[in-house]
Amino acid sequence: MTPPPSSSSTSADAAVTGTPEPVDAPAGTTAPDDSTLPKKWSRIMIPFVRPSIEGGIWPIKRSVDESVDVRAGVVVDSHEAIEVELVVTDPEGETTIHRMTPEENDEYSGRFEVTELGRYAYTVRAWLNRFATWQDQFRRRVAGGEPHEELESELQAGVDLVRAAMENADGTDAKKLKADLEAFEAGDEEAAMGEGIAARVRRNAPHDMMVESQTYEVIVDPKIARSGAWYEFFPRSTRDDGKHGTLDDAAERLEGIRDMGFDVVYLPPIHPIGVQHRKGKDNAPTAEPGDPGSPWAIGGLLEDGTKGGHKSVHPDLGGMEAFDRFVEKAEDVGLKVAIDIAFQTSPDHPYVEDHPEWFHHRPDGSIRYAENPPKKYQDVYPINFENEDWPALWTELQDVFQFWIDRGVTIFRVDNPHTKPFAFWEWCLAELRKDTPELIVLSEAFTKPKTMYGLAKLGFNNSYTYFTWRNTKDELTGYAKELFHTDVAEYFRPNFWPNTPDILHDFLVHGGRAAHQLRFVLAATLSSAYGVYGPPYEHVFNHQHPDREEYAKNEKYEIRTWNWDDPMSLQDFMGRVNAIRKDNPALQQMRSIRFHETKNPNLIAYSKKSGDNLIVVVVNLDPHNPQEGQLDLDNGALGLPHDDAFIANDLLNDTRYTWRGQHHYVRLSPDRPAHIFRLEQEGQEHEVFERPVHD
Repeated sequence: MTPPPSSSSTSADAAVTGTPEPVDAPAGTTAPDDSTLPKKWSRIMIPFVRPSIEGGIWPIKRSVDESVDVRAGVVVDSHEAIEVELVVTDPEGETTIHRMTPEENDEYSGRFEVTELGRYAYTVRAWLNRFATWQDQFRRRVAGGEPHEELESELQAGVDLVRAAMENADGTDAKKLKADLEAFEAGDEEAAMGEGIAARVRRNAPHDMMVESQTYEVIVDPKIARSGAWYEFFPRSTRDDGKHGTLDDAAERLEGIRDMGFDVVYLPPIHPIGVQHRKGKDNAPTAEPGDPGSPWAIGGLLEDGTKGGHKSVHPDLGGMEAFDRFVEKAEDVGLKVAIDIAFQTSPDHPYVEDHPEWFHHRPDGSIRYAENPPKKYQDVYPINFENEDWPALWTELQDVFQFWIDRGVTIFRVDNPHTKPFAFWEWCLAELRKDTPELIVLSEAFTKPKTMYGLAKLGFNNSYTYFTWRNTKDELTGYAKELFHTDVAEYFRPNFWPNTPDILHDFLVHGGRAAHQLRFVLAATLSSAYGVYGPPYEHVFNHQHPDREEYAKNEKYEIRTWNWDDPMSLQDFMGRVNAIRKDNPALQQMRSIRFHETKNPNLIAYSKKSGDNLIVVVVNLDPHNPQEGQLDLDNGALGLPHDDAFIANDLLNDTRYTWRGQHHYVRLSPDRPAHIFRLEQEGQEHEVFERPVHD
């Protein structure tokens, strides 16, 4: 029998620290070497531990300062008392042990906070608390009026248990247990039944029949992974004269993006662009003179005439020096920079000449370009991850990430990761996080759900979603419940985007300004992580290509100009929504979302709560017509009074209502498509919440 770690605390429920050691089975439970009997056994079983993903194969995800609520099923034969503990090891290797609380149906609950980036581990362990069993029986003997001489005999059994605990104790516990022992030996029945002695013995008793669950892991990301607002734009489209913009021109936009309340500025590929088979405007197969080409056709000439690839910056953007200035300026104004990682090349990429074996080849020996018959993408060469020289290729691609990490970028959006080997991502992202635990990688995988979820398990800590195509009340409600109310929420962190350079949904095309506003509110409040392809969205540019669900005059293929000072833009509206997000912790997390009935299929209502901060959002899903209905709140679940009045502050529209009861009338029009209410008790002071500082 091995003693438990000692406690520096005298509180029975306080966490204790130490490093738990393997516990041998109690004496007499080890079978002979030549026996088929189990070498070790216990009377306790732990049937399940939650949260866990596929039995602990994959880690769950949290961000800094979130909690992990652990629930375990623990059973023991007969009626003996057991102690159940949650053993947590932080990224520095320090271990903390927490008592778990018994719940109904042989389940136990515990919680721990994650405060550091990196990987935590947790295990549930249980052991027989023989003193608690003895004490319960002794109390019942006393209550039942057993004769004094029989109680004296039972006290001796308690003496033996106290003495065993005292052998492991030190400090204050040792002194108090010695006094307890003396009281026992003197026949003090009251001392034997106290809570203090029970706690002291529990902290120091041998862990008889101890059993441990397997170890489960938690990857802890920066807060911005959970609550970041992303803004995407093309640096080459930041001038107002139609000429190719530089990263210095783009840096002039950073304060405006910051003032709109965004946290991450995301740049499509910034590398040299190939000339061979360059695409023209709107993906025309042939480029006209002056067409800049698609940034995703990576690889081309630098100013010195050499070829540059994934570790170079397009000369027309100002080269690497301009990029460094851009990152520095972003940091100065409080923004994080994210860049695009697209593992493919143009025919002009240096990999093509230096490592032709890294590509797919046709029977005639030529390199195979990308195609999805009948579509052909002659300007892009896919990479062959299975070539004979794959170790060198994988190492080089990992080094692409590392190159930009060394230049101050720790946030990446990965293009089409589902078309690359899962094994590569599992290895690559794990290796990068060894030295860069703050790494954030957004998966751009609009593909099958199981593939999207699989990538999240492998290490992508943000993911694109189907939000763009979920537009009705039933679609939005069902999808949100899948993402936030099932085990998916333990590892898949959805990043809601109402548009991208590749996607312009019909809802935005036909719904105009009102559709852009309501979808923005939904993206920013349903999930706590979201993004927007900014310029066309804020300027309500909704011209769709006649043949595809994407923008006409697409910036992927041409330089655009935008009126950054247009008073009719949605910049003020977007800034207002983001300010509300930052001022209300309820909107900075995902899991507490609860949907409420509105008696109107065109009105969707949901709440989020964090502590005393309660937000209710109501959105008109019809961008063309006013909609009205009755909002039904579950006052009990929300912590609201059933009969007394409470205040509904509409933070989006600067209005204030006094509500009473559960049923409330709402009306929203296309020019006022949403309410964002903060609900407060009458007389409650509004707490000024500190806006998050993203690490």
